[in-house]
Amino acid sequence: MSSKILFIVPYPFNTAPSQRLKFEQYYTELGKMGYEITDRPFISTQFWKIVYKKGFYLKKIFYTIIAYFKRYTLLTTLSKYDIVYVHLWGTPFGTPLYEYLLCKFSKKLVYDIDDLVYKGNSSPNNKYVSILKSGSKVNFLMKHADEVLVSTDKLLDYTRQFTHKVSLIPATIDVKKYDLKSINKSDAVVVGWSGSHTTSKYVHILDNVFKKLASAHNIKIMIMGDPAFTMDSVNIELVQWSAEKEIEYLQLFDIGIHPVPDEEWVYGKSGGKLVQYMAAGIPIVASAIGPNFKVIKNEFNGFLVNSEEEWLNKLELLIINEALRKQMGVNSRHHAETFFSVETNLKHYLAIFNNLSIKER
Repeated sequence: MSSKILFIVPYPFNTAPSQRLKFEQYYTELGKMGYEITDRPFISTQFWKIVYKKGFYLKKIFYTIIAYFKRYTLLTTLSKYDIVYVHLWGTPFGTPLYEYLLCKFSKKLVYDIDDLVYKGNSSPNNKYVSILKSGSKVNFLMKHADEVLVSTDKLLDYTRQFTHKVSLIPATIDVKKYDLKSINKSDAVVVGWSGSHTTSKYVHILDNVFKKLASAHNIKIMIMGDPAFTMDSVNIELVQWSAEKEIEYLQLFDIGIHPVPDEEWVYGKSGGKLVQYMAAGIPIVASAIGPNFKVIKNEFNGFLVNSEEEWLNKLELLIINEALRKQMGVNSRHHAETFFSVETNLKHYLAIFNNLSIKER
């Protein structure tokens, strides 16, 4: 008899990095191991199309009401599942009433967090909802879950205030989906960045660096995920992110970049973007901050840098040295396979689920 797991998640399947680069990749493998998976997002596919866009307030309210109705209806089915797996929150606003009911009616509950959601931050296009958000939901789930899963040391330290039943599992990647990067047929060296319109502002940390590099070398800056991004005096190519095209675009990168400021939110991020770069066989240059040290082995699969001068020097080194790019790309792929692949980390999820299933019986 198979065990049944209900995943209660914020976002539709295969849309949000916090889900795509963590547990969603394991659905197929868990199915092979005898687990029956059910996925229930709060945000519908239609809601997802507008949720981070400016305006659409009446539609957002309507979709939110519908989502809440479905969430409370879902409570009546919890007894069918051996494990309930909650990512980030059960419902986004207010007191932890819904989370209390989840814990009360679930046989076993796993709570997964990969961001500093207890801070209550919101998208710039939905600032008004931040006053409705509260860290109390996160704290309640941490206290009452049968197991808490985190992805960074920052979150591990925070969670230990509430429970000792916590495990750290990093962002992972299904490496098999990524072919090794093919030879770049373009004359320009492609320096690539992948993200969203909310984080693309950090690419501007490198405005001066890119202008200096562009004046001396044939480079192209490829931005995936923000179709409105602009930068003067530099050859820019913008590509729209999609699940279908993501890997294809990543494999056009000769160098992957990850500039981030030294701010608290960075320490809650699991480095999923870097893991994708590695799976695609791309050398990386990233800010020497927080979780980046966990993903990048300096001078092996990339460079960790602290200053504008270091950004300029390391990027220039990779631009002019094709052999180094190739070797670091191979190292990136090997590092992803060894430490961040689904195959490597599946055992951690299985150990947790198997243990909870045994306790339930």
